[in-house]
Amino acid sequence: MTALGELPGAVLFACNFNRVRSPMAQALVRLIYGDRVYVDSCGLKPEGEIDPFVVIVMDELGADLSRHQAKSFDDLRDGSFDVVVSLTPEAQHRAVEMSRGRAVDIEYWPTTDPTLVEGSREARLEAYRATRDELRARILARFGRPSTFGG
Repeated sequence: MTALGELPGAVLFACNFNRVRSPMAQALVRLIYGDRVYVDSCGLKPEGEIDPFVVIVMDELGADLSRHQAKSFDDLRDGSFDVVVSLTPEAQHRAVEMSRGRAVDIEYWPTTDPTLVEGSREARLEAYRATRDELRARILARFGRPSTFGG
């Protein structure tokens, strides 16, 4: 069991399509912790290319997701994760099935779906930024702030 504030060796983020929330979370972990943790993402029914609004709001932080390819649980190269974080109820059910008989922490983080917001381009971008920032806050609360040499 990975303690609160402890960085695990490998984390998987899962959602429905692997086009919005889980790739955001994956990229945020990479930005925050670099290569100190292996991180991946997947979806139940991976569809098409990454959502263009995700590319925009993650680029604002310096993460290039333009080449992200959606993948399913079955597409994962390695199923040995210390922590699996589900961002939707549907993904939570699949994560529980995947982890049967394994020593893995399964967590459910209900996360706002920004694709449901309608309105102007800027209103929609704000919804994606809010989801991004919600995920960042959850990641830092769960895995701790990154340490730096000498401080």
